[in-house]
Amino acid sequence: MAERIGFIGLGIMGMPMARNLMKAGYELVVHNRSQAAVDELVSEGAIPAASPSAIALQTTVIITMLPDSPDVRDVVLGEDGLIDSMDAGSLLIDMSTISPVTTLEVHQALAAKGVHALDAPVSGGDKGAIAGTLSIMVGGDATDFERAKPIFEVLGKTIVHVGAAGAGQTVKACNQIVVALTFEAVSEALVLGSKAGVDPEKIVQVLSGGLAGNKVLELRGASMLARNFQPGFRIKLHRKDLGIALDTGKSYDVALPVTALVSQMFASMVAHGEGDLDHSALLTHLEELANHQVGQSE
Repeated sequence: MAERIGFIGLGIMGMPMARNLMKAGYELVVHNRSQAAVDELVSEGAIPAASPSAIALQTTVIITMLPDSPDVRDVVLGEDGLIDSMDAGSLLIDMSTISPVTTLEVHQALAAKGVHALDAPVSGGDKGAIAGTLSIMVGGDATDFERAKPIFEVLGKTIVHVGAAGAGQTVKACNQIVVALTFEAVSEALVLGSKAGVDPEKIVQVLSGGLAGNKVLELRGASMLARNFQPGFRIKLHRKDLGIALDTGKSYDVALPVTALVSQMFASMVAHGEGDLDHSALLTHLEELANHQVGQSE
């Protein structure tokens, strides 16, 4: 039987990832801020834990999938945190998207206790999490990466050890730049073409078949046209990720001018109460600027 794994963070991404591990034969001990998600997985065979520390007492490999840097810091280093109960030789796999600075802080604190850690953020959204086809970028020791690889192979298809501790988060920041700017470009194209009188479905069809083809069109094109903005990845979280990218750019004197612009677009949407929509809803911001809804007759 596969080993027992602790899993903390059962949100839009974490829940299907946890389910895939259970389907692969792993026994899971789970904890989440919202008890309803825990109860749901317990009904499917998981073991509940009242705190991160309680998970650490029952497992030697723990995955965290949390919204932001303060959440990871609190779960690992806070009261009843993992650091209180993780034994030397245990492994933390943080699959959240957080600041590389926080990642290094966590790595160093755990290393002082003989605990190993990997930063392994993912890309692919809720669809990739459900299908087990995520892209996983991993920072940390190569031996720890090999130890975790069978787990990663359940969750994703593109699994790359990108470097030392913190490198996974740096690559994820790069990933989020490309995704955000692609959403913005697709939105501009759809609004322009539609307002000029072209059928948006035809625009998507043509763009998907040429050099402009991309995963945003493949995975979100149809839902954008259907105006289905149920969150697979929330605007407010992508805004947070671009903040990490901009901070990282500042640290290395790298100008990210278009990233900053799209970050401001997301900020405007959050200010208008739209932060919980899917990041594909950036389309609606471009529509407002053009005073035109895609597919609308002029």
